Amino acid sequence: MSELTEITDAAQTAHPHTLRPEHERRMASTQQVLRERELDALVVTDPANLYYLTGYNAWSFYMPQALLVPAEGEAHLVLRAMDAKGGHHTATLPRERIHGYPEHYVHRHDIHPWEWIASTGREVGALPPGRCTVAMELDAHFFSPRAFLAFGGTLPEARLVDSRELVNWLRVVKSDTEIALMRAAGEVTVRAMTTAVEALREGRRQCDVVAQIQQAQAHGTEALGGDYPAIVPMLPTGETAGTPHLTWVAEPLRRGEATTIELSGVHRRYHVPLARTVSLGPPPHRLAQTAEATGLALEQALRTMHPGATAADVHAAFTAELTRHGLRKDSRIGYSIGIGYPPDWGERTVSLRAEDPTTLAPGMCFHMILGMWMDGWGYETSESVLVTDAGPELLAPLDQGLVIHA
Repeated sequence: MSELTEITDAAQTAHPHTLRPEHERRMASTQQVLRERELDALVVTDPANLYYLTGYNAWSFYMPQALLVPAEGEAHLVLRAMDAKGGHHTATLPRERIHGYPEHYVHRHDIHPWEWIASTGREVGALPPGRCTVAMELDAHFFSPRAFLAFGGTLPEARLVDSRELVNWLRVVKSDTEIALMRAAGEVTVRAMTTAVEALREGRRQCDVVAQIQQAQAHGTEALGGDYPAIVPMLPTGETAGTPHLTWVAEPLRRGEATTIELSGVHRRYHVPLARTVSLGPPPHRLAQTAEATGLALEQALRTMHPGATAADVHAAFTAELTRHGLRKDSRIGYSIGIGYPPDWGERTVSLRAEDPTTLAPGMCFHMILGMWMDGWGYETSESVLVTDAGPELLAPLDQGLVIHA
Protein backbone atom coordinates (compact mmCIF):
# COMPACT_ATOMS: atom_id res chain seq x y z
CA MET A 1 0.00 0.00 0.00
CA SER A 2 1.42 3.39 -1.01
CA GLU A 3 1.86 6.24 1.46
CA LEU A 4 -0.73 8.31 -0.42
CA THR A 5 -3.27 5.44 -0.25
CA GLU A 6 -2.68 5.14 3.49
CA ILE A 7 -3.26 8.89 3.90
CA THR A 8 -6.39 8.71 1.76
CA ASP A 9 -7.84 5.79 3.71
CA ALA A 10 -7.14 7.46 7.05
CA ALA A 11 -8.58 10.77 5.92
CA GLN A 12 -11.72 9.30 4.41
CA THR A 13 -12.58 7.50 7.64
CA ALA A 14 -12.68 10.91 9.32
CA HIS A 15 -16.25 11.70 8.18
CA PRO A 16 -17.89 13.83 10.90
CA HIS A 17 -20.12 11.04 12.22
CA THR A 18 -17.23 8.57 12.44
CA LEU A 19 -15.46 11.14 14.64
CA ARG A 20 -18.01 10.97 17.45
CA PRO A 21 -15.55 9.23 19.87
CA GLU A 22 -12.90 11.84 19.07
CA HIS A 23 -15.37 14.69 19.62
CA GLU A 24 -16.42 13.16 22.94
CA ARG A 25 -12.77 12.94 24.01
CA ARG A 26 -12.17 16.57 23.02
CA MET A 27 -15.29 17.68 24.88
CA ALA A 28 -14.21 15.79 28.00
CA SER A 29 -10.79 17.51 27.85
CA THR A 30 -12.47 20.89 27.50
CA GLN A 31 -14.71 20.29 30.50
CA GLN A 32 -11.76 19.06 32.54
CA VAL A 33 -9.97 22.37 31.93
CA LEU A 34 -13.13 24.27 32.92
CA ARG A 35 -13.21 22.46 36.23
CA GLU A 36 -9.49 23.00 36.81
CA ARG A 37 -9.95 26.75 36.24
CA GLU A 38 -13.11 26.80 38.39
CA LEU A 39 -15.22 27.96 35.46
CA ASP A 40 -18.90 27.00 35.33
CA ALA A 41 -19.33 27.12 31.56
CA LEU A 42 -17.68 28.05 28.27
CA VAL A 43 -19.27 29.84 25.31
CA VAL A 44 -17.56 28.79 22.07
CA THR A 45 -17.98 31.03 19.01
CA ASP A 46 -14.85 30.46 16.91
CA PRO A 47 -16.06 28.32 13.95
CA ALA A 48 -12.82 26.31 14.04
CA ASN A 49 -13.49 25.44 17.67
CA LEU A 50 -17.12 24.55 16.90
CA TYR A 51 -15.82 22.18 14.22
CA TYR A 52 -13.16 20.74 16.53
CA LEU A 53 -15.64 19.94 19.29
CA THR A 54 -18.71 18.92 17.28
CA GLY A 55 -17.94 18.64 13.57
CA TYR A 56 -20.38 21.45 12.73
CA ASN A 57 -19.37 22.87 9.35
CA ALA A 58 -21.23 25.53 7.36
CA TRP A 59 -20.78 29.07 6.04
CA SER A 60 -22.97 30.41 8.82
CA PHE A 61 -20.37 32.01 11.06
CA TYR A 62 -21.27 35.53 9.91
CA MET A 63 -24.38 35.15 12.08
CA PRO A 64 -24.43 34.64 15.86
CA GLN A 65 -23.88 30.99 16.78
CA ALA A 66 -22.47 29.30 19.84
CA LEU A 67 -21.64 26.04 21.52
CA LEU A 68 -22.56 26.23 25.21
CA VAL A 69 -20.34 23.90 27.24
CA PRO A 70 -21.07 23.44 30.97
CA ALA A 71 -18.30 22.22 33.26
CA GLU A 72 -20.62 19.31 34.10
CA GLY A 73 -23.34 18.01 31.82
CA GLU A 74 -24.10 18.15 28.11
CA ALA A 75 -23.13 20.81 25.59
CA HIS A 76 -25.74 22.47 23.37
CA LEU A 77 -25.25 24.05 19.94
CA VAL A 78 -27.29 27.18 19.13
CA LEU A 79 -27.58 28.38 15.53
CA ARG A 80 -29.85 30.49 13.38
CA ALA A 81 -33.03 28.47 12.79
CA MET A 82 -32.34 27.97 9.08
CA ASP A 83 -28.86 26.64 9.92
CA ALA A 84 -29.99 24.15 12.55
CA LYS A 85 -30.63 21.52 9.86
CA GLY A 86 -27.02 21.91 8.79
CA GLY A 87 -26.11 21.12 12.36
CA HIS A 88 -28.12 17.92 12.14
CA HIS A 89 -26.17 16.93 9.01
CA THR A 90 -22.65 17.75 10.15
CA ALA A 91 -22.44 17.92 13.95
CA THR A 92 -22.14 14.77 16.03
CA LEU A 93 -24.47 16.16 18.70
CA PRO A 94 -27.95 14.60 18.91
CA ARG A 95 -30.82 16.62 17.42
CA GLU A 96 -32.29 17.52 20.78
CA ARG A 97 -29.12 19.42 21.65
CA ILE A 98 -29.13 21.59 18.50
CA HIS A 99 -31.33 24.69 18.73
CA GLY A 100 -32.29 27.40 16.24
CA TYR A 101 -33.14 30.97 17.21
CA PRO A 102 -36.11 32.51 15.35
CA GLU A 103 -35.56 34.49 12.17
CA HIS A 104 -37.11 37.64 13.62
CA TYR A 105 -33.98 38.04 15.80
CA VAL A 106 -31.81 38.63 12.72
CA HIS A 107 -30.60 42.21 12.09
CA ARG A 108 -32.75 43.99 14.62
CA HIS A 109 -31.73 47.06 16.63
CA ASP A 110 -34.14 46.33 19.51
CA ILE A 111 -33.45 42.62 20.14
CA HIS A 112 -30.42 40.41 19.53
CA PRO A 113 -29.84 36.68 18.94
CA TRP A 114 -27.44 36.54 21.88
CA GLU A 115 -30.32 37.33 24.20
CA TRP A 116 -32.08 34.22 22.89
CA ILE A 117 -28.86 32.20 23.12
CA ALA A 118 -28.41 33.18 26.78
CA SER A 119 -32.01 32.44 27.73
CA THR A 120 -32.01 29.11 25.92
CA GLY A 121 -28.72 28.14 27.51
CA ARG A 122 -30.29 28.62 30.94
CA GLU A 123 -33.44 26.70 29.96
CA VAL A 124 -31.56 23.62 28.74
CA GLY A 125 -29.07 23.63 31.62
CA ALA A 126 -25.96 24.46 29.59
CA LEU A 127 -25.56 27.71 31.56
CA PRO A 128 -25.88 27.38 35.34
CA PRO A 129 -28.56 29.40 37.16
CA GLY A 130 -27.72 32.18 39.60
CA ARG A 131 -24.22 33.45 40.23
CA CYS A 132 -21.68 31.68 38.03
CA THR A 133 -18.51 32.29 36.06
CA VAL A 134 -18.82 31.91 32.30
CA ALA A 135 -15.78 31.97 30.02
CA MET A 136 -16.26 33.44 26.56
CA GLU A 137 -14.07 33.62 23.47
CA LEU A 138 -13.74 37.37 23.70
CA ASP A 139 -11.09 37.62 20.97
CA ALA A 140 -12.90 35.43 18.43
CA HIS A 141 -13.38 37.03 15.03
CA PHE A 142 -17.15 36.66 14.94
CA PHE A 143 -18.04 37.68 18.49
CA SER A 144 -18.97 41.36 18.50
CA PRO A 145 -19.12 43.92 21.32
CA ARG A 146 -22.89 44.09 20.88
CA ALA A 147 -23.11 40.31 21.23
CA PHE A 148 -21.19 40.52 24.51
CA LEU A 149 -23.50 43.24 25.83
CA ALA A 150 -26.63 41.35 24.79
CA PHE A 151 -25.46 38.12 26.42
CA GLY A 152 -24.31 39.84 29.60
CA GLY A 153 -27.47 41.93 29.84
CA THR A 154 -29.60 38.77 29.73
CA LEU A 155 -27.52 37.11 32.46
CA PRO A 156 -26.66 40.02 34.78
CA GLU A 157 -25.81 37.71 37.67
CA ALA A 158 -23.15 35.85 35.64
CA ARG A 159 -19.49 36.84 35.78
CA LEU A 160 -18.15 36.87 32.23
CA VAL A 161 -14.41 36.26 31.71
CA ASP A 162 -12.06 35.69 28.79
CA SER A 163 -11.52 32.03 27.89
CA ARG A 164 -7.90 32.79 26.94
CA GLU A 165 -8.26 30.60 23.84
CA LEU A 166 -8.99 27.52 25.97
CA VAL A 167 -10.10 25.32 23.07
CA ASN A 168 -7.45 26.70 20.71
CA TRP A 169 -4.74 25.51 23.07
CA LEU A 170 -6.31 22.04 23.26
CA ARG A 171 -6.07 21.93 19.46
CA VAL A 172 -2.32 22.56 19.40
CA VAL A 173 -1.27 18.89 19.72
CA LYS A 174 -2.90 16.87 16.93
CA SER A 175 -4.30 13.36 17.31
CA ASP A 176 -3.34 10.56 14.91
CA THR A 177 -6.57 11.21 12.99
CA GLU A 178 -5.76 14.90 12.69
CA ILE A 179 -2.22 14.18 11.56
CA ALA A 180 -3.62 12.01 8.76
CA LEU A 181 -5.88 14.90 7.74
CA MET A 182 -2.96 17.36 7.80
CA ARG A 183 -0.93 15.04 5.58
CA ALA A 184 -3.89 14.78 3.22
CA ALA A 185 -4.20 18.57 3.11
CA GLY A 186 -0.48 18.68 2.32
CA GLU A 187 -1.09 16.61 -0.81
CA VAL A 188 -3.62 19.21 -1.94
CA THR A 189 -1.15 21.99 -1.16
CA VAL A 190 1.56 20.44 -3.32
CA ARG A 191 -0.88 20.20 -6.24
CA ALA A 192 -2.07 23.80 -5.79
CA MET A 193 1.43 25.28 -5.46
CA THR A 194 2.73 23.27 -8.42
CA THR A 195 -0.17 24.67 -10.44
CA ALA A 196 0.62 28.19 -9.27
CA VAL A 197 4.32 28.03 -10.12
CA GLU A 198 3.63 26.61 -13.58
CA ALA A 199 0.91 29.19 -14.26
CA LEU A 200 3.12 32.20 -13.53
CA ARG A 201 4.26 33.24 -16.99
CA GLU A 202 5.12 36.54 -18.61
CA GLY A 203 2.07 38.30 -20.04
CA ARG A 204 -0.55 36.33 -18.12
CA ARG A 205 -3.01 38.32 -16.03
CA GLN A 206 -2.66 37.84 -12.30
CA CYS A 207 -6.39 37.10 -11.98
CA ASP A 208 -6.11 34.26 -14.52
CA VAL A 209 -3.28 32.68 -12.53
CA VAL A 210 -5.35 32.86 -9.36
CA ALA A 211 -8.32 31.30 -11.15
CA GLN A 212 -6.14 28.26 -11.87
CA ILE A 213 -4.93 28.16 -8.27
CA GLN A 214 -8.45 28.24 -6.88
CA GLN A 215 -9.56 25.50 -9.24
CA ALA A 216 -6.65 23.35 -8.04
CA GLN A 217 -7.50 24.06 -4.40
CA ALA A 218 -11.11 23.00 -4.87
CA HIS A 219 -10.24 19.95 -6.98
CA GLY A 220 -7.54 18.66 -4.66
CA THR A 221 -6.13 15.41 -6.03
CA GLU A 222 -7.78 12.45 -7.72
CA ALA A 223 -7.92 10.74 -4.33
CA LEU A 224 -8.52 13.70 -2.02
CA GLY A 225 -11.09 16.41 -2.49
CA GLY A 226 -10.10 19.99 -1.77
CA ASP A 227 -11.97 22.58 0.28
CA TYR A 228 -12.16 26.38 0.38
CA PRO A 229 -9.27 28.06 2.20
CA ALA A 230 -9.56 30.41 5.14
CA ILE A 231 -7.46 32.93 3.20
CA VAL A 232 -7.56 33.50 -0.56
CA PRO A 233 -4.35 33.09 -2.57
CA MET A 234 -2.00 36.00 -2.07
CA LEU A 235 0.04 37.20 -5.03
CA PRO A 236 2.11 40.36 -4.42
CA THR A 237 4.01 41.07 -7.64
CA GLY A 238 6.89 43.31 -8.64
CA GLU A 239 7.10 46.35 -6.38
CA THR A 240 4.20 45.11 -4.24
CA ALA A 241 6.17 41.95 -3.38
CA GLY A 242 7.72 44.06 -0.65
CA THR A 243 4.38 44.02 1.17
CA PRO A 244 2.61 40.95 2.62
CA HIS A 245 -1.08 40.06 2.43
CA LEU A 246 -1.85 41.61 -0.97
CA THR A 247 -4.05 39.55 -3.28
CA TRP A 248 -4.19 40.08 -7.05
CA VAL A 249 -5.22 42.49 -9.79
CA ALA A 250 -5.89 42.15 -13.52
CA GLU A 251 -2.45 43.42 -14.55
CA PRO A 252 -0.20 41.13 -16.63
CA LEU A 253 2.92 39.55 -15.19
CA ARG A 254 6.10 41.19 -16.44
CA ARG A 255 9.55 39.88 -17.16
CA GLY A 256 12.13 41.05 -14.67
CA GLU A 257 9.66 41.00 -11.77
CA ALA A 258 9.26 38.52 -8.93
CA THR A 259 5.96 37.26 -7.55
CA THR A 260 5.41 35.83 -4.09
CA ILE A 261 2.72 33.18 -3.77
CA GLU A 262 1.09 32.19 -0.48
CA LEU A 263 -1.74 29.68 -0.48
CA SER A 264 -3.07 26.66 1.34
CA GLY A 265 -4.37 23.28 0.43
CA VAL A 266 -7.37 22.29 2.55
CA HIS A 267 -8.93 18.93 3.31
CA ARG A 268 -11.89 18.65 5.71
CA ARG A 269 -11.03 22.13 7.06
CA TYR A 270 -7.41 21.21 7.88
CA HIS A 271 -4.95 23.66 6.32
CA VAL A 272 -1.36 23.26 5.17
CA PRO A 273 -0.12 26.68 3.94
CA LEU A 274 2.89 27.16 1.69
CA ALA A 275 4.71 30.13 0.12
CA ARG A 276 7.16 30.36 -2.75
CA THR A 277 8.69 33.16 -4.85
CA VAL A 278 8.97 33.06 -8.65
CA SER A 279 11.26 35.32 -10.70
CA LEU A 280 10.33 35.87 -14.33
CA GLY A 281 13.78 36.03 -15.80
CA PRO A 282 17.17 36.24 -14.04
CA PRO A 283 16.71 37.60 -10.49
CA PRO A 284 18.55 40.68 -9.23
CA HIS A 285 21.58 39.87 -7.08
CA ARG A 286 19.88 41.18 -3.92
CA LEU A 287 16.92 38.83 -4.42
CA ALA A 288 19.07 35.77 -5.11
CA GLN A 289 21.29 36.57 -2.12
CA THR A 290 18.30 37.03 0.21
CA ALA A 291 16.77 33.77 -0.98
CA GLU A 292 19.99 31.88 -0.29
CA ALA A 293 20.42 33.39 3.18
CA THR A 294 16.80 32.77 4.11
CA GLY A 295 17.10 29.15 3.01
CA LEU A 296 20.17 28.62 5.20
CA ALA A 297 18.37 30.21 8.16
CA LEU A 298 15.38 27.93 7.56
CA GLU A 299 17.69 24.91 7.66
CA GLN A 300 19.00 25.97 11.07
CA ALA A 301 15.49 26.53 12.39
CA LEU A 302 14.34 23.10 11.19
CA ARG A 303 17.33 21.44 12.86
CA THR A 304 16.19 22.99 16.12
CA MET A 305 12.54 21.97 15.72
CA HIS A 306 12.34 18.84 17.86
CA PRO A 307 10.37 17.86 20.99
CA GLY A 308 11.74 19.62 24.04
CA ALA A 309 12.94 22.71 22.19
CA THR A 310 10.98 25.91 22.66
CA ALA A 311 9.40 28.21 20.14
CA ALA A 312 12.00 30.78 21.18
CA ASP A 313 14.83 28.30 20.45
CA VAL A 314 13.60 27.83 16.89
CA HIS A 315 13.38 31.58 16.39
CA ALA A 316 16.87 32.10 17.83
CA ALA A 317 18.40 29.52 15.47
CA PHE A 318 16.82 31.23 12.47
CA THR A 319 17.82 34.72 13.60
CA ALA A 320 21.42 33.79 14.34
CA GLU A 321 21.96 32.46 10.82
CA LEU A 322 20.10 35.32 9.14
CA THR A 323 22.19 37.85 11.07
CA ARG A 324 25.38 36.24 9.75
CA HIS A 325 24.26 37.35 6.29
CA GLY A 326 23.53 40.92 7.32
CA LEU A 327 19.74 40.51 7.28
CA ARG A 328 17.06 40.85 9.92
CA LYS A 329 13.42 39.88 10.30
CA ASP A 330 11.37 41.63 12.96
CA SER A 331 8.11 39.66 12.63
CA ARG A 332 7.56 36.14 13.95
CA ILE A 333 8.71 33.25 11.75
CA GLY A 334 5.77 30.92 12.29
CA TYR A 335 2.60 29.98 14.11
CA SER A 336 0.50 26.96 14.96
CA ILE A 337 -1.89 25.64 12.30
CA GLY A 338 -4.65 23.06 11.90
CA ILE A 339 -8.37 23.67 11.40
CA GLY A 340 -9.11 26.96 9.68
CA TYR A 341 -12.07 29.17 8.76
CA PRO A 342 -12.09 32.67 7.29
CA PRO A 343 -10.47 35.05 7.93
CA ASP A 344 -7.42 33.11 9.18
CA TRP A 345 -5.84 29.65 9.11
CA GLY A 346 -3.70 30.19 12.24
CA GLU A 347 -4.72 28.71 15.59
CA ARG A 348 -3.89 31.93 17.52
CA THR A 349 -1.75 30.08 20.07
CA VAL A 350 1.97 29.33 19.65
CA SER A 351 4.15 31.80 17.75
CA LEU A 352 7.73 31.09 16.72
CA ARG A 353 9.27 34.24 18.16
CA ALA A 354 11.76 35.28 20.81
CA GLU A 355 9.11 35.91 23.48
CA ASP A 356 7.34 32.52 23.27
CA PRO A 357 8.53 29.91 25.80
CA THR A 358 6.17 27.14 24.61
CA THR A 359 7.85 23.74 24.56
CA LEU A 360 7.40 21.82 21.33
CA ALA A 361 5.78 18.39 21.46
CA PRO A 362 5.05 15.65 18.91
CA GLY A 363 1.84 16.38 17.04
CA MET A 364 2.26 20.16 16.90
CA CYS A 365 2.03 21.70 13.43
CA PHE A 366 3.48 25.04 12.36
CA HIS A 367 3.49 27.28 9.32
CA MET A 368 7.04 28.61 9.19
CA ILE A 369 6.49 31.75 7.13
CA LEU A 370 9.67 33.58 6.17
CA GLY A 371 8.74 36.83 4.50
CA MET A 372 11.59 39.21 3.77
CA TRP A 373 9.70 42.35 2.81
CA MET A 374 11.98 45.10 1.57
CA ASP A 375 11.45 48.54 0.05
CA GLY A 376 9.87 47.86 -3.34
CA TRP A 377 10.80 44.18 -3.52
CA GLY A 378 10.58 41.05 -1.41
CA TYR A 379 11.18 37.35 -1.00
CA GLU A 380 8.84 34.89 0.67
CA THR A 381 9.11 31.19 1.34
CA SER A 382 7.50 28.92 3.91
CA GLU A 383 7.07 25.35 5.09
CA SER A 384 4.28 23.66 7.00
CA VAL A 385 5.93 21.38 9.55
CA LEU A 386 4.78 18.55 11.80
CA VAL A 387 6.85 18.05 14.97
CA THR A 388 7.67 14.35 15.46
CA ASP A 389 9.97 12.33 17.70
CA ALA A 390 12.15 11.75 14.64
CA GLY A 391 12.38 15.45 13.83
CA PRO A 392 10.40 17.89 11.68
CA GLU A 393 8.25 16.48 8.87
CA LEU A 394 7.46 18.73 5.92
CA LEU A 395 3.74 18.39 5.26
CA ALA A 396 3.95 19.77 1.70
CA PRO A 397 7.38 18.73 0.43
CA LEU A 398 8.26 20.80 -2.61
CA ASP A 399 11.53 22.17 -3.95
CA GLN A 400 12.74 25.03 -1.76
CA GLY A 401 14.39 28.25 -2.79
CA LEU A 402 13.78 30.86 -5.42
CA VAL A 403 12.00 29.59 -8.55
CA ILE A 404 13.36 31.09 -11.78
CA HIS A 405 11.47 31.04 -15.06
CA ALA A 406 13.92 31.80 -17.86
